[in-house]
Amino acid sequence: MRLFISRPLPDTVIDRARAGFDVTLRTDTTSMSQDEMVTSLRDFDLVLPTLGDFYSADVFTAAGDIRAKLLANFGVGYNHIDVDAARAHGIAVSNTPGAVTDATADTAMTLILMTARRAGEGERMVRAGRWKGWHPTQMLGLHVTGKTVGIIGMGRIGEAIAARCHHGFGMDVVFFNRSPKSPPFPAQQMDSIQDVARACDILVIAVPGGADTRHLIGADTFAAMQSHAIFVNIARGEIVDEAALIAALDTGQIAGAGLDVYEFEPKVPDALVARENVTLLPHLGTATLEVRTAMGMLAMDNLEAFAAGKPLISPV
Repeated sequence: MRLFISRPLPDTVIDRARAGFDVTLRTDTTSMSQDEMVTSLRDFDLVLPTLGDFYSADVFTAAGDIRAKLLANFGVGYNHIDVDAARAHGIAVSNTPGAVTDATADTAMTLILMTARRAGEGERMVRAGRWKGWHPTQMLGLHVTGKTVGIIGMGRIGEAIAARCHHGFGMDVVFFNRSPKSPPFPAQQMDSIQDVARACDILVIAVPGGADTRHLIGADTFAAMQSHAIFVNIARGEIVDEAALIAALDTGQIAGAGLDVYEFEPKVPDALVARENVTLLPHLGTATLEVRTAMGMLAMDNLEAFAAGKPLISPV
């Protein structure tokens, strides 16, 4: 079977793919164009796409006579694929949950600590040669231990972040989730996102992307937060109304933000880049060799299962 892979992946994943399929590997690291996506659907049996490859309904329509039967997405998030449109054209979709949980939760902790303790600002000061030496009131930040963390979305990743905050830093945990959840540690589920925002010192977003969650976090959420609180997003950029976030930072409604994702990624607004109280990462959520390899191997599990006529391991 012919397999198209949209980006370079770890060598062990590519080696496994080539052992079982006729592989065409796209070596460009940027998102595919519509023409490239249309070609992938017309000319290949299987496609392994990833974040930024926007398989919209228009792409499936433009492809016309579609050969592909599976989009084995590299990543847990699949909001870049119109799953309903794919199914309507006889294409199954899979993703890679589980493999990403711990790495993404670790990135959330990185953003929490960097933003609360002004680590990025401090490093820039040192690198620029502007540090004049230690003194008692230099760069005072937010003490994380013992604070209250608010989690929006208590799925695998949200729970992993909350566990780190509770067990590692003695934080109280409050959270909002659409369905009832009972994590294996003390945590209080609240009735609304605003209730969580009012109650916490650190607000972390961990919901899936997609039409249902676009601009889920906006001006009303930031207005509810305490002025010393920090905001962290490791989910998807479009979940947050970025203009509302910038306004909240500009007016002092919140004390800072730690971001790994952006509404119009990879574009980052100058208003965020210019702020010392904002930590900016280049979508590093799962960026370790071990995790990216595990993600690729799970995608391969799905591809091989499909080729053998077996049920998908992690269907969407």
